[in-house]
Amino acid sequence: MAGHVLVCVTGQKTCEALIVEGARIAKENGSELSVLHVVKPGASLLGNAKEGEALEYLYKIATEHDADMAMIRSDNVEETIARQAEKLDAQTLVIGKSNGSKEKSFQMKIETLLPDIEIKMVYP
Repeated sequence: MAGHVLVCVTGQKTCEALIVEGARIAKENGSELSVLHVVKPGASLLGNAKEGEALEYLYKIATEHDADMAMIRSDNVEETIARQAEKLDAQTLVIGKSNGSKEKSFQMKIETLLPDIEIKMVYP
């Protein structure tokens, strides 16, 4: 078994594309697959009906691809992702790709925290 693939999702159904890509990579490499959603403290985990529905949908997609899905509350999303990747001994991290400056900052922080992990960016 070649490590682990960790897919990071938000509360949007479009993140299905990230899970599918993560599953493809995991199958190709003989790796395990995990899905992670990080929620800031104080944010309602399933209070928003659309987000709750999306997360249930993503959980279904994750299980269809033999992945577990974790939801963790944290003020620091990037550090939480890095800790989870290290805990799982992840070889690949799959995250959503966007053109916004906030997203580029997120990507740069992740790359700094996880210099030895392949980061695959996917348009959701």
